[in-house]
Amino acid sequence: MSTAAKRATVYFDPAIHKALKLKSIETSKSISDLVNMAVKESLAEDAEDISAYEKRVNESLISFSEMVKRLKKDGRI
Repeated sequence: MSTAAKRATVYFDPAIHKALKLKSIETSKSISDLVNMAVKESLAEDAEDISAYEKRVNESLISFSEMVKRLKKDGRI
């Protein structure tokens, strides 16, 4: 089942808008298509981050200072 596209107003910095227009021309894709693809990629990255977090949620935490001490002890810094 296909859903109709929703309309939204987005305000771009003028330089970003110009870059989008140029990329739109060069790729024969609409600005809407380019923005939709970028948002989908960003959401996919978020989903990967959430998945990685969920896999590690039960790991013990270490403070920054403890990590620095370990690195120094191991000769890494």
